[in-house]
Amino acid sequence: MRGLVLRADWQPREGYALSDFERTTGKAATGSAVWRNPHLSVETLPTPEIGPDDVLIEVKACGVCGSDMHFYETDKDNYILYPGLTKFPSVLGHEFSGRIVKVGPNVKDLQVGDMVTAEEMIWCGHCTPCRNGFPNHCTNLEEIGFTINGAFANYIAVGAKYCWKLNALMDRYHDETKVYEAGALVEPTSVSYNAIFSRAGGFKPGAYAVVFGAGPIGLAATALCKAAGAAKVIVFEVSENRRSLASKVGADHVFDPRAVVPADVIMDLTGGEGADFQVEAAGAPHLTLPQMERAMAINCKIVQIGRAAQRVPLYLEHFQVRRAQIYGAQGHSGDANFPNVIRLMASGLIDLRPIITARYKLEDVVDAIRQSTERRDGKIMVVMTDKES
Repeated sequence: MRGLVLRADWQPREGYALSDFERTTGKAATGSAVWRNPHLSVETLPTPEIGPDDVLIEVKACGVCGSDMHFYETDKDNYILYPGLTKFPSVLGHEFSGRIVKVGPNVKDLQVGDMVTAEEMIWCGHCTPCRNGFPNHCTNLEEIGFTINGAFANYIAVGAKYCWKLNALMDRYHDETKVYEAGALVEPTSVSYNAIFSRAGGFKPGAYAVVFGAGPIGLAATALCKAAGAAKVIVFEVSENRRSLASKVGADHVFDPRAVVPADVIMDLTGGEGADFQVEAAGAPHLTLPQMERAMAINCKIVQIGRAAQRVPLYLEHFQVRRAQIYGAQGHSGDANFPNVIRLMASGLIDLRPIITARYKLEDVVDAIRQSTERRDGKIMVVMTDKES
């Protein structure tokens, strides 16, 4: 089979103290402090073997994520930009869907031919966070496309317990290609679903919702807020193309934050009451949080999805008198996130296929990632063909 492999040099930055965990496992807890000189190439690889509890999936579609872009981009010292858990070499790709072609002997609820997507976070189920119901914070975490081989490949082996059927989407789309593309959008949409509903507890229908950032996660958040009954969904995004996409998936008002003062716009559009729910999906909290703080309704909730390695000053007195809360959100597993997103897609309450703005073949996946660095697309999708092997 063919697959996109990332190779890089293990060269901890001067002054970065490796932990015992990093030395023992070969995993970098902070990838941008360890991995240097990345090289991406599509290579011929052996087809994965499956264990008794696994399934072999023929990949049909896989989306390019911001993390893939941060593996491609480097700083002035040629270190990768992605700051999270990583181990290389590895096949990249984690937003995917496909068809099961083989099942292990212990697998009972999946069968050959099922259309599926899968969680990216491979939680162990045995550590204290997992046992307490927090799989997104598993202490033995593996991540598809980050520490173990991913889905920019013709085939991937995955534990059956991480897979979710997409068969119901055929009743909505009546076309396998559309189902697989929608299925590859389940993972990023579940990140937003987890943040908005599982972590922050959502909002009452009729609330005013604001989303900062209209990349794929922000666009999913926009669609979910509209589907959940927000009276107004206000989006701020610097890219003109992405502003257009935000309107397509449910935004009522869209602005370039460089051309307006977001807090003033929010207060004006809410009649001076402020936002009930705000989503940070821009990954620029030093710019967005001050605006959010100025535009909070009483009992406002703010949820942080975007990743950023910087501290943000906040005036906590303001949060006290506004009865406001900030929630941190990571991951997508547990809390019925995946099945509920699939149900929303199947019902037609959300349809994120319009955010797909470019499609590439597997052999051209490096070009797809290169295009993502322009930060103007919605979702770039790598679509496998039957001719690839």
